[in-house]
Amino acid sequence: MTVTPHSDEARPGDALVKTGGIVFIVGAVATLATMAPLFLDVEPFPSYAWAVCMLMGVGFAISAAGVLRSAAAQRRAARASQA
Repeated sequence: MTVTPHSDEARPGDALVKTGGIVFIVGAVATLATMAPLFLDVEPFPSYAWAVCMLMGVGFAISAAGVLRSAAAQRRAARASQA
């Protein structure tokens, strides 16, 4: 017997995955904006703008933590249903 929550129920880790996706998108947009001056032959952005690009990695890590949390919750639910 599998435990499948309803599609409208929030599962553990869902908020982390959504948050990580948003942070990743912000980092991706920052990367595009920071790289544009290199191709447009204009003055580059200051170094703190390059630091914002690191949000891509942070967002990926947050999403990965959400996926791991969701997997752990599913494993616990499967063990509980077998017992």
